[in-house]
Amino acid sequence: MAPYLVLFLTFVAAPIVYGLWISLHAWDINVPVKPFVGLDNYQELFDPNGVDGPRFWQAMRATGVFTAMSVPLLLVVPLLVALLMNGKFRGRNLYRAVYFAPYVLGVAVVGLLWRFLLDGNIGLVNHYLGVLGLPDDIQWTTDTPAAWWALVLVTVWWTLGFNAVIYLAGLQDIPAELYESARVDGANAWQRFRHVTLPGLRPVALFVVNSTLLASANMFGQSYLITAGAPADETKTAIYLIAETGLRRFEMGSASAMSFLLALALMAASAVVFRIFRERQEDR
Repeated sequence: MAPYLVLFLTFVAAPIVYGLWISLHAWDINVPVKPFVGLDNYQELFDPNGVDGPRFWQAMRATGVFTAMSVPLLLVVPLLVALLMNGKFRGRNLYRAVYFAPYVLGVAVVGLLWRFLLDGNIGLVNHYLGVLGLPDDIQWTTDTPAAWWALVLVTVWWTLGFNAVIYLAGLQDIPAELYESARVDGANAWQRFRHVTLPGLRPVALFVVNSTLLASANMFGQSYLITAGAPADETKTAIYLIAETGLRRFEMGSASAMSFLLALALMAASAVVFRIFRERQEDR
């Protein structure tokens, strides 16, 4: 385990400790003196009359909105795709590749591509909506709730392939004998899905739910490239604000404090997910 422990200590544990140390200082990377301020950076984030506090909680709210909108779609849509791709039909490997293909694109490519497609004036999305007789003046990148739907749907299009592949692997691990026994017992398609497929996918679903929740809560690139946080910072997520605070305003102490509060929130959310899955497993 020594090589793994060296890597873990160097690239995970040490940065965490160093980040915690930074969060306890007024750490401006342009100023050689970085005075120790204790918990002042954290207290500032809970001060409703402060500068960083209201901005941080607005960003946390934006993170919550995006997560609440994207996670259900990223759980259900990939499962439906996986169920379709698990069937036997001509060209299924090609279809699997097509669904997974967007996931290999970098966030910069995805962001710039969809910023052009969703442009309210020259974007192809509004153009084709007009062709279909639908409203063609939607400002996808500057108005809410359209901006939220733009970010969510782009993210679903981009990342559903990964979750679909994980689901597909789980489906292929369910013994065929269970489905045959269910058919012999007279179970219809919905009953087989409910009593065979879903229980068989439970370990995979735990991974998918947890990883999707964390990935959605850490969304940055789509917001930065497509909406730039507009309108009025409503789509500026916590990671966006942390990057802006630390790398643009050079207030690394405050940015580190924000990071640890976000990390605590995500740890709590992960604990809730594990608790829910454990309770359901025990109920069975």
